[in-house]
Amino acid sequence: MSDSLIKVTDTAAESIEESLKQNIMLSTAEGIVNWARRSSLWPVAFGLACCAIEMIATAMPRYDIARFGAELFRPSPRQADLMIVAGTVTWKMAPPVRRIYLQMAEPRWVISMGSCATIGGPFAYGYSTLPGVNLIIPVDVYVPGCPPRPESLLQGLMLLQEKIKKTNFSGDRDRKYPTGDFSRYLPEDDPVRKDLESLFPPYIEAPDSAISRIAAT
Repeated sequence: MSDSLIKVTDTAAESIEESLKQNIMLSTAEGIVNWARRSSLWPVAFGLACCAIEMIATAMPRYDIARFGAELFRPSPRQADLMIVAGTVTWKMAPPVRRIYLQMAEPRWVISMGSCATIGGPFAYGYSTLPGVNLIIPVDVYVPGCPPRPESLLQGLMLLQEKIKKTNFSGDRDRKYPTGDFSRYLPEDDPVRKDLESLFPPYIEAPDSAISRIAAT
């Protein structure tokens, strides 16, 4: 008989080939970097008003923001790459918020949580309230509500992760950057206006010693 009764196959080679098919994932460097970025967001730990209570609740076991890789609320902005602006931003508080943002690690991301941070909320058009945090820092995602529930913040976090997924490797994003022009809102000799303007490039006449050192370099 020309045909052999027993067929001998190299099972070892087949098992190795099958194992490779199941355990090798092909991707781009940009895709891997963006996967790591969106899966390990570190929010900076600070709150401004009542929205901060809802933000804190999001980190508790019932909602567990750790499921989305954003568990580590960092006490230092130099260890954080996500700012959640939770609450009313007054003009007096605007320079510290801008300073914290500038000290965060790149690429940094911003979620505006609640109507107060987004448009001033019930205090809109008041003399003491900033009419939108986007005047001092660029915002990636807006979460509506007064205050928004933890589920809304988690939805905003997922939208941000989808945005990070499609971000270029260089970190460039399609978002509006503030100009640093506050002439519409504050008089020319206002100390808050001078402080804010010093925190925008090229950091001219900076009243803060740390910012002055930046200007010197």
